[in-house]
Amino acid sequence: MTARLVHVDGREHPDLQPYTSVRERDLVGREGLFIAEGEVVLRVLASQSSFKVRSLLLEERRVDAVRDVLASLPDDVPAYVVPQSVMDSVVGFSIHRGVLALGERGAPLDAAELARRAGSAGTSAASVLVALVGLTNHDNVGSVFRNAAAFGAGGVLLDAESCDPLYRKAIRVSAGAALIVPFARCASAGAMLDLLSAANVEPIALTPRGAETLDALAPAPRALLLGTEGPGLPADVLSRARPVRIDMAAGFDSLNVAVASGIALHEATRALRRRR
Repeated sequence: MTARLVHVDGREHPDLQPYTSVRERDLVGREGLFIAEGEVVLRVLASQSSFKVRSLLLEERRVDAVRDVLASLPDDVPAYVVPQSVMDSVVGFSIHRGVLALGERGAPLDAAELARRAGSAGTSAASVLVALVGLTNHDNVGSVFRNAAAFGAGGVLLDAESCDPLYRKAIRVSAGAALIVPFARCASAGAMLDLLSAANVEPIALTPRGAETLDALAPAPRALLLGTEGPGLPADVLSRARPVRIDMAAGFDSLNVAVASGIALHEATRALRRRR
């Protein structure tokens, strides 16, 4: 079992079409496919995720570095090997990492089921979810997923406005965590709160105006709600969740949303581990 090497010397090869104009196609979508970039992400995709690898595009000098990954893939997975000039021409920019993979999204997870799993997990660390409301920055979403993986969150819920975790840059910033942390999309923030309530998962709204601090909460299945930087969570979401703040120095109440997610996940999962 090993991926099949296919040496290509020009960008016109028809099988390279899914890799053309990568940045532009990131914005419009790939009809059930996604691009993973870099050796670190490829290793996560091939060995830890449930997503299927459809093909690889490798700069010829990078083949030796990933031979073990190639050996782990089925022999019906082609690995297209090209010179740097061809790779740059295909993707539309100078791509120094030299490693791309085309993955298949598969069927989306059910948001209600993801919430039910958290609600029935008792006091294990997996009973903490992250819920994103209107988070449209790919770097922040990727960082949130990286934090979710690091602290053992049970999954991530996203509303309709939050950006795609399988956007190439979000996957890269997450160091591949977007490929292994379960996530599901909700039609709206309101629908997200409805299914959390049905699953007996407490929604915690992270806001500088919270009367309580996160480290003072008793362990329980809960979802940490994060909004976009600046405006934060909408008023209608705050009204249906428990507002909680992260204690900061006097006179300053602003944290990057990715940093806030890391602190919040550390506190929430640490409390649950102490309870076990």
